[in-house]
Amino acid sequence: MRMPTFRSFSYRTVALAALMSATWGATLSAQNAPAPTHGERAQRLVIRNVMVIEGNGTPAEGPKDVVIEGNRIVQIANLDPVALRDGNARRPAKGDAEIDGTGHYVMPGLINLHGHVQEERGGTPQPLDYQLKLWLGMGITSVRDVGSNTSRTLELKQRSARGDVHAPRLFVYARYAYMPIPLDEAAVRQRVRDLKAMGADGTKLFGMDRELYAPLLDEANKVGLRTAHHMAVDEANANDAAAGRLTSIEHWYGVPDAAIPSGVQDFPANFNYNDEGMRFRLAGRLWREAEPERLQQVLKSLADSGVAWNPTLDIYEASRDLQRAESQPWFRQYLHPTLEKFFQPDPASHGSYFSDWSSVDETYWKQNYQIWFKALRDFESYGGVIGAGEDAGFIYQVYGFGLIRELELHQEAGFPALKVLQHATLNNARILGEESRIGRLRVGHLADVIVVKGNPLADLKVFYPPLEGAAAGTNAGVAWTVKDGIAYDAPRLLREVREMVSAARATSATSP
Repeated sequence: MRMPTFRSFSYRTVALAALMSATWGATLSAQNAPAPTHGERAQRLVIRNVMVIEGNGTPAEGPKDVVIEGNRIVQIANLDPVALRDGNARRPAKGDAEIDGTGHYVMPGLINLHGHVQEERGGTPQPLDYQLKLWLGMGITSVRDVGSNTSRTLELKQRSARGDVHAPRLFVYARYAYMPIPLDEAAVRQRVRDLKAMGADGTKLFGMDRELYAPLLDEANKVGLRTAHHMAVDEANANDAAAGRLTSIEHWYGVPDAAIPSGVQDFPANFNYNDEGMRFRLAGRLWREAEPERLQQVLKSLADSGVAWNPTLDIYEASRDLQRAESQPWFRQYLHPTLEKFFQPDPASHGSYFSDWSSVDETYWKQNYQIWFKALRDFESYGGVIGAGEDAGFIYQVYGFGLIRELELHQEAGFPALKVLQHATLNNARILGEESRIGRLRVGHLADVIVVKGNPLADLKVFYPPLEGAAAGTNAGVAWTVKDGIAYDAPRLLREVREMVSAARATSATSP
């Protein structure tokens, strides 16, 4: 920053000099400031000498110093590289805690738009800390929960907001379809008001009848309750979502369906939607039945109506490459035995439908992905907002790792890395209605920030932590996750997860 020149001395000059001194401090950053205390919020945290990715799709810039006071970003200071090299750069004043970000990139915390808080899998308890520490350790500072024990998750949300638990910021979308299921318009509207009154941020919808869908969305928009819809093979599809101004379509059912001239996929006579093996097998053939011109009309209508799309590309990947899904390299260190058991083919476990999966099924799904990828590119070209969520805890996806794989698949779909990171930060914040507070590295925003070892724009794999046996000093993984100003040592969190998994495996191995 270039200091102004004053021709005369005045009290105004003194005041301005004092202000600049408080803001910028000495020429060189203090070397004696301690690193942040894990799990605590420093009064003033300074992240020094980093490259900055803002989250809005603009190129990285740096070097910069990022200053956080309490839970807010208060300064992002440009540094003169020459002055920095010569040791006489003007720097923000010393922090109570500081992070040396040399060689690192800093960006907004990742937002997981499709998570489930899970304390059990298949009826077997699973430690909640396992999931929460994985999310934080992988750089996820916010999670939209779209289906869990709502009352318990609302309580967890408050504990996270107070800093009483090591957990991401939570946005709770309560399930709409709990018993008794609303069967008329009055009951539908009352259910929406009840969900709003209980403190939910939104509601998660499954398949809907058309005549009840419109009043539901109308009431939700009136009371300010956001809506996420996991569409199924039902009457309401993407055209109805556009007409009713749904907040976001989850996954992809409902989009190609709306572009089939007959309105119905070509199911075999023995098709049973409740048979998951059959359902996922036929889902792999759906996109090819959509008429291309009609599909473009559907995508444009969604974009024009402000309906966002959260595709969760990662959660279907096992359908196109089962061997890859079953042998992901982090499973040995990070896959809890409870989750591992749940992943095994078993009709009793949702998403565990692979007992007779064939090369023919994988081929259809590989072709399915290519049409899906193009639809996403076209949707964004029409002005549509694409989000990023993992839906982990199902179908071979581990919490946190699933979101990073989702980002890689967005890149495979044809989006450049800057846009991919925007999907997981600013776009997700927009879908949540929180773009004025999170999703962007900007002065005044909440301090949801991650420090990444390496350049994610060159390789999204730098978000993955080094695995056991990797070369010493591997420059990968998240170094620090800062949520609401609270700094978390990400490698420490992941070490605790590995220890948790190892202990659980030892216990399960000795159990009768």
